[in-house]
Amino acid sequence: MDGKTKAIIAHITIIGWIIALVLNSTEKDEFASYYIRQLLGIYILFFLAVIPVIGWIISIAGFVFWILSLIGAAQGELKETPFVGQYFQDWFKSL
Repeated sequence: MDGKTKAIIAHITIIGWIIALVLNSTEKDEFASYYIRQLLGIYILFFLAVIPVIGWIISIAGFVFWILSLIGAAQGELKETPFVGQYFQDWFKSL
């Protein structure tokens, strides 16, 4: 399975992300790894959305980031998540 397919699978809920992570662990692909790291950060943002008052802002931002990430993966380009993408790459570089 190529990296683009793994990256797109990772965008299909958290279950898809886990599947992509497992598939990528046996045969590492840098493109898939890039999006797996980006999505882990985006999913963490979604979990932080339960915080009162600012939760809806985080939810909207997370959804926009997820859409931008999916578009980048589908186009075969490494598109970084705005504002926080570089942090996600640094924090989750072991994936």
